[in-house]
Amino acid sequence: MDKILYNRIKAVLAEKSKTNNWLADQLEVNRTTVSKWCRNEMQPRVESLFAIANTLDVDVRTLLVSNKQNPNQL
Repeated sequence: MDKILYNRIKAVLAEKSKTNNWLADQLEVNRTTVSKWCRNEMQPRVESLFAIANTLDVDVRTLLVSNKQNPNQL
């Protein structure tokens, strides 16, 4: 069974050439927590998601996997 992906934190970190450890240091959170977010084993709280987006200078929606195949079908 495939693991469901809820966030794209790992992908966005790679796109920005940043590491899990860098993000943990920036957010002042445990490195294990960031690692779990990146592996989709645990999801960040909404407040943390916005802090991650601000730290990475991206729209918060960039960090999420769409729940729709076609975003125009709302």
